Amino acid sequence: MIESDDLRRTKLAPNNGPGAIPEGKSPTPWKPTRAEILAAHDKLVPDLVAENLIVLFAGINPGLYTAAIGRHFGRPGNRFWPALHDGGFTPRLFSPFEESLLLDLHFGITNIVERATARADELTDDELRTGGRRLEAKVERWRPTVVAFVGIGPYRVVSGIKDARVGLQKAPFGGSHAWVLPNPSGLNAHYQPAALAQLFGDLRLWAISQHRRRRN
Repeated sequence: MIESDDLRRTKLAPNNGPGAIPEGKSPTPWKPTRAEILAAHDKLVPDLVAENLIVLFAGINPGLYTAAIGRHFGRPGNRFWPALHDGGFTPRLFSPFEESLLLDLHFGITNIVERATARADELTDDELRTGGRRLEAKVERWRPTVVAFVGIGPYRVVSGIKDARVGLQKAPFGGSHAWVLPNPSGLNAHYQPAALAQLFGDLRLWAISQHRRRRN
């Protein structure tokens, strides 16, 4: 089971209570200062998760900019949100500040390692494995149809499958289907926007079909 601290850091599905975003509106985007970005080291970004998810995206860990604004994949230049839209997950390009709208579409976001770092290579393999066990407990708790790892390298460490490739994995993860996507960071020159759109789109089509089959 997920520890109580994890549950307290979880963003549940939108509701009509205090603090809910009115329909058709979203928070105003803002840019953190350099001091706020530097101060974000080791900060956490709450999970975006709910029951009955089609896909739960699992990033590596938050970057400093992302942690400073408290929104997943928040750094300008990260191609996650464009890839989501180009792959058909969202009806338009969402801002990181609109991330809660994903829950209405039955998609969520979490991370393997919770703490923010300036670079993903600051994480040790042991830290990734520990984060993987925590993630597995979350997947068992929330039971998404697919957990999609956003980054092949960390998945290989977490799963122990050194020759894993992008796409559907043979072994499930936490009882859910496992899928691997490329890291959408702008630093990843191996995958251009068109390729990311295709790979994200392949995941969407397969996950939706599996989700429908699971519910029937």
